[in-house]
Amino acid sequence: MAEPLKTIIVGAGHRSLIYASLAEIKPEKMQITGLVEPNELRRKAVCSRFGIPEERCFESVEELIKVPKFADAAINGTMDSIHVSTTIPLLKAGYDVLLEKPFAVNEKEARQLYDSAKKYGRKVMICFVLRYAPFYREIKEKILAGEIGDIINIQLSEFVSYHHMSTSHVRGKWRNSDQCGASMLLAKCCHDLDIMMWLMGGDMPVSISSFGCNKQFVKENAPENSGTRCMLDCPYVDSCLYSAKRLYIDHPDRWSFYVWADLEDKGEATLENKIRALKTDSPYGVCVYKNDNNVVDHQSVLVNFASGATGTHNMIGGASRGCRRIHITGTKGEIFGTCEDGEFTLLKIDPTPGNEYSSEIIDTEVKGDSHGGGDLLLAEDFADYVSGATPSVSCTSLEDSMKGHLAVFLADESRENGGRVMELKI
Repeated sequence: MAEPLKTIIVGAGHRSLIYASLAEIKPEKMQITGLVEPNELRRKAVCSRFGIPEERCFESVEELIKVPKFADAAINGTMDSIHVSTTIPLLKAGYDVLLEKPFAVNEKEARQLYDSAKKYGRKVMICFVLRYAPFYREIKEKILAGEIGDIINIQLSEFVSYHHMSTSHVRGKWRNSDQCGASMLLAKCCHDLDIMMWLMGGDMPVSISSFGCNKQFVKENAPENSGTRCMLDCPYVDSCLYSAKRLYIDHPDRWSFYVWADLEDKGEATLENKIRALKTDSPYGVCVYKNDNNVVDHQSVLVNFASGATGTHNMIGGASRGCRRIHITGTKGEIFGTCEDGEFTLLKIDPTPGNEYSSEIIDTEVKGDSHGGGDLLLAEDFADYVSGATPSVSCTSLEDSMKGHLAVFLADESRENGGRVMELKI
């Protein structure tokens, strides 16, 4: 790249700012030149952080597109339900877009976005950061090299920790699909279905079935005589696994970018500010068993591929440890491992005398990162992709990201219809 990619942040949330930090770490790759953010406090803070002039800070996409184009691309990190409605005007105005997942909340929107990108000749990349995690990237390389032969079966599992599940999907932004527009599978596991489709390469998914429900976080499971707000009227505030006090006061930095977001106007929020919020109007203070959440806490998906190979994905919420696991069986060997451990095992059939198989552990040297070290690698690849470089093997172009989203939509439709087999058409 001769010059850094001039980029506008659209929606200055947690994820957008992670990708935008590439401009601070590798300024030769990206430069932040504009901002769209309706929250005044956040808008001022981000403009100050990146040195964005006031005349290039806007409250809405509508305001942005009224001025002549002044950047190359945009990072769109708005909420799921408005991804498409905010991205299409950006495409029309001439901006390429790095779009947070899920890129659409239903099939109609997905196809509308796809058609718009084609119509306006713009590039769209989706923030499927797991493709860039060295753990999955190295697995992909092993498959492409033929190390395990043709894939017979691929199994993926995501174990959503009890504190992540309760924070994001029982109390938080993604607790109610009617409000956020996204199901649990779409909001949390579109990553995993994308990984499955990416690793399967050109083997197309043809049919899908799925089951799941909310088993844990229902009123029937609330302890006897429990309250409605943990820190206001509940006798189990010091003993419940999901006590807001235990999750958010005793661990004040865990999920702080979600839990304390409404206290931004306080500057450095005090302990008293936080306790008052949990006792009064914060959704994070409500009992997990007496909430308005309507998303599943576990779901299983079965995929049949054109070659006859099969795939499964299991999402289990409320696990003691949050992690993603994978096991792929091919005609010549197997690959299995846990992303957060940063290593996987490669087994290969070995019929020579005295042997059964060979075993090798591949250490990717990235441990304990929920996205496996992929965040900034994705942002850098986006800068290269927009600038005309050859896409990497991980490239999450909109065209290559459709299969995973369509699989999620059909899996949810199947679940809602008792596991009925759904036919997938790209």
